[in-house]
Amino acid sequence: MTGFPESTAVQGPAPAVPPGRRGRRAADVPTLVDRARDGDARSVARLISLVEDTSPLLREVAAALTPHTGRAQVLGLTGPPGVGKSTTTTALVRAYRGAGKRVGVLAVDPSSPFSGGALLGDRVRMSDHAGDPGVFIRSMASRGHLGGLAWATPQALRVLDAAGCDVVLVETVGVGQSELEVASLADTTLVLLAPGTGDGVQAAKAGILEIADVFVVNKADRGGAAQTVRDLRSMLTLGGRAADGAWRPPIVSTVASRETDNGVPDVMDRIAEHSAWLAASGEGRRRRVARAAREIEAIALAGLRSWLGDVHGSAALGTLAEQVVAGQTDPYRAADELVARL
Repeated sequence: MTGFPESTAVQGPAPAVPPGRRGRRAADVPTLVDRARDGDARSVARLISLVEDTSPLLREVAAALTPHTGRAQVLGLTGPPGVGKSTTTTALVRAYRGAGKRVGVLAVDPSSPFSGGALLGDRVRMSDHAGDPGVFIRSMASRGHLGGLAWATPQALRVLDAAGCDVVLVETVGVGQSELEVASLADTTLVLLAPGTGDGVQAAKAGILEIADVFVVNKADRGGAAQTVRDLRSMLTLGGRAADGAWRPPIVSTVASRETDNGVPDVMDRIAEHSAWLAASGEGRRRRVARAAREIEAIALAGLRSWLGDVHGSAALGTLAEQVVAGQTDPYRAADELVARL
């Protein structure tokens, strides 16, 4: 696999939920899946585009991919803006390629709240790997989806898994304390921090502290890195003693911008240790079952929203709204009646 050329680095305005109708030529899904599994980058890209476009072929795509999924190790990278997520992702890609692994990258960039477009800068920053046939990089616009990911990320992950990636790196947009969705998608979540950006551990408080499987203090050649590590250790200690057999997140210092002596091998060692713990404890299977449950729930809810959208502006809804305004019924009873009619 390899990176593929984008038609442009800037996406134009896009709705929060793509309409799924862009006039694409009908795709031969089995052929696309077969070619993707053979490492054809264009077929991988086409499948992800079908996912992003909510194509009418999406169910067929999911059915064709499913027998070939469940093998990839999924690593999530998150943290506040400016900590070096893309640089760390690039360094990890280089290291895993050196170990003979096929690597996929899903890098999410924020969409503009004004135009809806997104500057897909992660592809630019990872251009070092664009010509590597063992690496597939896809930038995805968040399109208003909260949580640090794009709405289509779970399905895009399935495409890369089925296409034979041994490792898939999911890089979130710059996140704060409440954007924790990556933890529900990844086998191992790396939370990146950096010194010299105010309170170095502020972004790791509350929720984001709890999702880390490995803490990475990047840009450790800067002043204050040792203090950031000490602050993290103190916060982990304040969190209480871990139960016997529970995973305690390690803290690794890196300078991901360096070619050598950058701490990335230590990060890979901690990831491998966590992967072994997931397998031995059964937590890995529990996480994947929970991930599948959330995916099923999200698809079901999306279908319900689409179905209920048909009642907007309908005569039944208008009649019930008039009754609520007149005090003849309450909104809950009206909603129950509307659902019963459907």
